[in-house]
Amino acid sequence: QLQHPSAEVREFACASISKLLQQKYVIPAFVQRDVVRCLGPLLMDHSLAVRETAAGALRNLSACGGFDVCDDMVTNDIMTPLVALLKECSTGLDVDQLSPKKCRGMNKNYIEDIANEAVNLLWNICECNNTALYIFNKEGCLEAVLHYMKKFATNVDLAISVANCLQAVTEDNPDLLSSFNASAQQILETVMLCPESTMKHILLRTLIAGTVWNIKDTIPPGSLGSTVNAILKIFSESLAMDASETIIRMNEAEKNKLKLVVEAGTEENMSDTAENCVLSEDDNMEEIPKGKLRRENDISDLLPSDKWELKEVTALLTAQQTALEIIVNMCCSEDPSDDEWEEHSSSDESDLFMENSYNEGSGLLLSPLCLSDEVNSAFLNNLIPKKILEKTAFPNSVALDICMHNPSWKPLIKKLNAVQCRALTCLQSILLVSDVDCLGGASALQSLAQHLSQLIFSKTELPTDTEFLEAVTSALRALLQTMASKNISQCMTPEQLLALCEAGIQSSNASVRVNMVSILGISGSVLAKGQDTAETLKMIGKFLLEVAMKESSLVVAGEALDALFDVFADGKEAEKAALQIKLLPTLKEFQPVFRMRMRKEGKGQYSTDQLCVLDNVKMNLRRFIAYQETLGKTPT
Repeated sequence: QLQHPSAEVREFACASISKLLQQKYVIPAFVQRDVVRCLGPLLMDHSLAVRETAAGALRNLSACGGFDVCDDMVTNDIMTPLVALLKECSTGLDVDQLSPKKCRGMNKNYIEDIANEAVNLLWNICECNNTALYIFNKEGCLEAVLHYMKKFATNVDLAISVANCLQAVTEDNPDLLSSFNASAQQILETVMLCPESTMKHILLRTLIAGTVWNIKDTIPPGSLGSTVNAILKIFSESLAMDASETIIRMNEAEKNKLKLVVEAGTEENMSDTAENCVLSEDDNMEEIPKGKLRRENDISDLLPSDKWELKEVTALLTAQQTALEIIVNMCCSEDPSDDEWEEHSSSDESDLFMENSYNEGSGLLLSPLCLSDEVNSAFLNNLIPKKILEKTAFPNSVALDICMHNPSWKPLIKKLNAVQCRALTCLQSILLVSDVDCLGGASALQSLAQHLSQLIFSKTELPTDTEFLEAVTSALRALLQTMASKNISQCMTPEQLLALCEAGIQSSNASVRVNMVSILGISGSVLAKGQDTAETLKMIGKFLLEVAMKESSLVVAGEALDALFDVFADGKEAEKAALQIKLLPTLKEFQPVFRMRMRKEGKGQYSTDQLCVLDNVKMNLRRFIAYQETLGKTPT
C-alpha cells in the first residue's frame, strides 16, 4: 500500500503503520521488514498528506523504539530525506500557494503540520544518536528550524516542537555554537519576551530559556548577567504556577464547556435552524478523522483537539519539570569556573541566582557558586527558592482525586510526581553548592529538615515510590551533611533516623540504601561528639555492621563501612560503644571477606568510579582497623 499509485491509499497505509508503531511489541517486526527504507522516501512524496503521515509514523517509531531503533534509522539513512524535507518546508513556509487549505472541512496548513512532525522526528533521533547530531551541524539544519520558530505567534505547537529540538541539539554540542549568530540569538530573545500567558507559551519560553543557557558561551561577557537574570525570571514565572490549583480550575472549565456543548446540541435538535447554536472556535469540539493520528509535542501526549484544558495543564507540568532540571544543571555547572564568572560580571550586570526565604520567618537564602550576589535586591522578587520548596510538597488531594477518576487526566499523576522529585533533586543540588550563610543560617536549615522529615514520615509506612524515596533521601543526606559540617543541631531524633534507615534499607533501589546508611553515618558522627550517647551509638554501629556484612550490593556495603569509620572515628562515647559491640574483632574478621568480594564481584558489575570508591574503602578499612588497635593499646 505504501507503493500504491493512489495518494489516499499511501496516506492510509502510513497512518495505519503510525498507529501500530505505538505498540512496542510490533516494532521489531517492522524494523526487520525495512520500515525505515519504505517510509523514508515518502517524506518527499508528491502528496503533502502522505508526507505528513509518513513523518508521523517515523516519529512514532523513533519515540517508541528507543536508542537502538534510532541508531538503526540513522544507519538506514533516514537523515537524508529528513534534512531535505526540513529545508523544503522552511523554504515553502511563507509561499502563498502553501497557505492553509481545506482538509475534511477544516483549514489546514500542511507545511506547518509536516514541519511539526519532521522536527519531532529530528528531535528524537538527534537526542539518541551522535551521527544524527553531526549531520544536524554539518547540514545547517539550525537555520531551517529557527525559521519555523518565527511562526511562534500563530503556531505555538510547532514552536514548542522546535524548542524541544533546540534544547536537545544544543546540549554538550560545542560545534554548533558558532552557528548561533546575532540573528539566531535575536529569534530566541524575541520568543523569551513573548507576553502570551497560556501554559503552552510558558512551556515555550521555558524551553527557549534552557536553550539559551546551553549556548551561554556565545553570549558577550557584558550581556551574560542580564541574560541569566532573564532566564531565571522565566523559570520563576513557570514555578510560580500552582499545578494542583490549575488542574482543579481547568477540570471545572472542561466540565462547563461540555455542558454548553450538550445544551447547544439539545437546542439544535429542537430547532429548524442552527442559528441558536453558535459556538466559539475554542469551544467547538473537533472530531478526529478515522485513521488520522493527532500528534503533539511528545508521543505520550496524543490528545484530541477538544482537550484544550488538559493540554494546558500538561504544558505547565512539563514547563515546571524542565525549569527544575535546568536549575539543577546550573547548580552543577563546572564550566565556566568561579573566576571566569567573576570576570564576566560587573557591578551593574551580575545577577543573583536565587535568594529568598523558605517560608515566613525562616529566611532560607540560596545562591549557587557560579553567580554573583551583587544584585540581591533585583532578583529578590523572583522567589525561586521558595517556589522550588513549594514544589517538593505532595500534590493537592483534590487535584489527585480529579486525575484518579478521569481516565484522560490520570497520566497527570505521573507528571505531578515527576515535578516533586525534580524539585527535591534541585533542592539537593542547591544544598551542595551553597554555604551556610547563603542558606539562611541554622534556623532555616532546621525548618528545612523538619519539612523533609514530614515528607518522609507523612504516612505510617515509608513511601514505596523509589524515585521519590531516592530524591527525598538524597536531599536529606545533603542537608544533614551541611548541618553536621557547621555543628548545627539536627531536629530529627536518633530513634526517627534509625526507624527511617531500618525501613529504607529494605528498598530495592541501591541508591536509596546508600543514602540511608550515609544519613545514619552523618548523624552518628554528630552524636559521637556529645555526652551519654554510647547506647545510641551502639544501635547505630550494630545496624551499620549488619548492612556491611549482609548487603548484596558492594557499593552499599562500602558506604556502610564508610559510615562506620565516620561514627567511630573519635570520642569517648564512640570508643565505649565500639568496645561493647566488638567493632574491632568484627571488622578484622570481615576484612578478608570484603577483599574477596571485591575480587570476585568487582570486575564487570561496577563502574570505574564505583571501583575507585571501593578501593578507597578497602584501604580505609585497613587503616581504621590499625587505628582501633592503637586505641586498645593506649592506657586509659
